Amino acid sequence: MTMHLVTDTKTLSQECKRLASADFIAVDTEFMRESTFWPQLCLIQLASHDAEVLVDAQASELDLSPFFELMTDERVLKVFHAARQDIEIIHHLSGSVPHPVFDSQLAAMVCGFGEAASYSVLVKKMLNTDLDKSSRFTDWSRRPLAEKQLQYALADVTYLRDLFPQLKARVDASKRSGWLDEEMAVLTGPATYEAHPENAWRRLKMRVKTPKAMAILMEIAAWRDAEAQAQDVPRNRILKDDAIYDLANQAPRNKEELGGLRSIHAGFARSAKARGVLEAIELGLRRDPSTVPRIRRNAPLQPEAAAVIDLLRVLLKTTAARHGVASKLIATADDLEKIARSDDADVAALRGWRHELFGADALALKRGELALSMGAKGVAVVKADGLAHADGNGSEIEINRKADKSRRSIRDRNETSSEPRRG
Repeated sequence: MTMHLVTDTKTLSQECKRLASADFIAVDTEFMRESTFWPQLCLIQLASHDAEVLVDAQASELDLSPFFELMTDERVLKVFHAARQDIEIIHHLSGSVPHPVFDSQLAAMVCGFGEAASYSVLVKKMLNTDLDKSSRFTDWSRRPLAEKQLQYALADVTYLRDLFPQLKARVDASKRSGWLDEEMAVLTGPATYEAHPENAWRRLKMRVKTPKAMAILMEIAAWRDAEAQAQDVPRNRILKDDAIYDLANQAPRNKEELGGLRSIHAGFARSAKARGVLEAIELGLRRDPSTVPRIRRNAPLQPEAAAVIDLLRVLLKTTAARHGVASKLIATADDLEKIARSDDADVAALRGWRHELFGADALALKRGELALSMGAKGVAVVKADGLAHADGNGSEIEINRKADKSRRSIRDRNETSSEPRRG
């Protein structure tokens, strides 16, 4: 089979038409992002059962429209590995999101290949092949690319083409296609890739204490993202996160006050950026407090609450091992803390297939309806009403009592405390 390096629109159109006749195609991209806000697409790799294509995305005489049309062709399944960044690039350049999509990394996590199944691990385990990693640090923006680099890039889709049928069969056999469908719906949702400056504050840690500071943080974060997008440079090249927290809390009103902050370098107050920052601060100060999200101050975890988190962590690991699903795909450490604090936590672990697999048991464990039992085969989940007959040594009863005590402690503390009011 001959590898094609496409550098013109006519050839790309012909290759995409040929690829469109396949039931599925493997897709990958090579890009650079170290010095830009938006990823810079350098190379596109495509493979079907009878075609292997490399597209030089930097070629001057190339219009990528045929490729974007292929990505949205509903008749062709697009198979990626760890697809989020690839899809982000396509969405940025075309305004569309590939569909339908199969992500081999997510599929592997669903059917027992570990926390973040790498491409090389999957190729080794499923195809008994060791990948050549010698070109993984290539600067894909440099031209010309060597034959060895092109072969390295092509391997990202030729082996993926062979992996897909096996992974799909495993997912189907496990009867977890519905789980994967839920993940693909999020992965292919346009909202996942929309970079609106007004939402940039959500990326930051909430190191502010008052609604006024929160309003300033939101305005500065929006200004920074707008500047970074317009100049196509990384956010931290405009302003570092620590400086945003300092600005939000100190609220300097002029260049002299701005220059007095330790987080702001000496020349910043005299730069053109200083005006934008000061204008953002003024917008924040004038902002209606009712439009500012409430600052949620979680009380420090008490030992009892920490014990609940420990129990939830054990439950998570036990559940993941029993079902052969990567634990971090089910719930994160942040999810566990939020569940420990509230039965109504807004976390993915309490929705959809995750709730069915883990979330319902997590809440039952908090309520004292389930307990964790240590036996010869490891940790097991047992119903609380059967503990007295579990193993006769009382260990399960003690575990359950600790969970119930922790649950009551959290409930009582929540009932006697209140969140700070807006404004």
